[in-house]
Amino acid sequence: MPAWTPGEAELAHLELLLSGGYAPLRGFLGSRDSESVLASRRLADGTPWPVPITLAVPAELADELAARPEPGRRLVLQDPEGTPLALVEVTEIWPSGTQTRVAGPVTALRPPAHGTFRGLRRRPDEVRAAKSGDGLMIAVPVRGPLHRKQTGQLRQIAEKLGATVLVLPLLTGAHPDGLVRALLAIRKEMPGEALIVPVPLAEHPDLERDLLLRAHIAAAYGATHLFLPAPGRGPAGEEAAQQLAERLADETPVEIVVPEPWAYDDNVEVWRPRARIEPDHVRAETLDVDAMLDGGEPIPEWYTFPAVARELRAARPPRGERGLTVFFTGLSGSGKSTIARGLADALIERGGRTVTLLDGDVVRRLLSAGLTFSKADRDLNIRRIGYVAAEVTRHGGLAICAPIAPYAATRREVREMVGAVGDFVLVYVATPLAECERRDRKGLYAKARAGLIPEFTGVSDPYEPPDDADLVLDTSGIEPADAVAAVLDLLVEGGWVAAG
Repeated sequence: MPAWTPGEAELAHLELLLSGGYAPLRGFLGSRDSESVLASRRLADGTPWPVPITLAVPAELADELAARPEPGRRLVLQDPEGTPLALVEVTEIWPSGTQTRVAGPVTALRPPAHGTFRGLRRRPDEVRAAKSGDGLMIAVPVRGPLHRKQTGQLRQIAEKLGATVLVLPLLTGAHPDGLVRALLAIRKEMPGEALIVPVPLAEHPDLERDLLLRAHIAAAYGATHLFLPAPGRGPAGEEAAQQLAERLADETPVEIVVPEPWAYDDNVEVWRPRARIEPDHVRAETLDVDAMLDGGEPIPEWYTFPAVARELRAARPPRGERGLTVFFTGLSGSGKSTIARGLADALIERGGRTVTLLDGDVVRRLLSAGLTFSKADRDLNIRRIGYVAAEVTRHGGLAICAPIAPYAATRREVREMVGAVGDFVLVYVATPLAECERRDRKGLYAKARAGLIPEFTGVSDPYEPPDDADLVLDTSGIEPADAVAAVLDLLVEGGWVAAG
């Protein structure tokens, strides 16, 4: 049977479909259900459901499935190592924008064998079976750690309801293991015998749909309530949380609970309900935790627990110690390789950072040997560069990349790949085409004009200028040393490199 390895988000969907976390769904949605969900947050039969759970496949695989007789169109889904995980009984093959999707129920072949904290990932039916009778359970789905304020609010609500607590760390993006460790470290600060069950779930960009999906998952685990702390500091965030809960009250399978406002009481040095604190004893919540971590400042104990602070520092080290990719893009002959090499030399001379240079021409000869200059192969070349750069970044190194990278969508993929594990700086070397062609040290433009090189960027194939560049350089008016200095200044100002 045909086999396919889905991406990270779709593998997460698969795990939740197979475990029952997406009940009542039994498989990937088809076109009618997906369109209905997007239009009304309901399946075609009227069942409330907030997010289309779909499976995209390559066009060639879709054609292979379509050529098979019905019924009997089956697709094996496997993990990145090629281990079969599930079988899809394909009921529909349908186009969606630029992608082709398949729909159908899924059947487990074997459970996922890998993944951090696999032993904590209990199935919803196991959690429901362990729940005491018809008692209340409050679910706490989180993508970030709980600090002193949130744990106090949670304790207050759980005691008021007489509810048990189910914490659902949502594993997505960088350092999900750190989130679970931070929650396990403060379990004693939570009410009762709090249960911690990691759930693989990518964040949905629509806030309401994301919250509704968390509510459906909480209900599948047997929760009766969902804890929704304020998404921000101060009265504005608290009011926004309350308004969100009220808007969605008729759509959620569990009751959304917004805690009453809490603050830090400077007089007695504890967090407690703001209504019980004298106004002049309320400490203003002005901490910018991300900025403090970027600068290597300690997170104060009045704000969070030491164990949580340790995990935050590990997940977000100071910028001077954090992995970084500097990604140059521009036409052939624009000067990006010259600047990239000069930047690498300057950083190595300064010391303090491990530097890896991934020049476009060198990568073509080694990592991407055998690839053509078709659009598909050029995209694959950039993805390979992005993958290597992300691995360098993940381990705290500084990767410098200098491919042409003409397409915005592929550059965006690389930014997301690297951004999941570290920082990303995009430098657009915007030297005009006429100047690049005048230089033509390799004779490539002349060959392209003569028709000897098809699909040549800037001549017979487009270059999509970035609108998200952190720095724009035109080497037709500056010396290479000045261009290198401009990039170095950006890295110093950003805190990634110490001032020379």
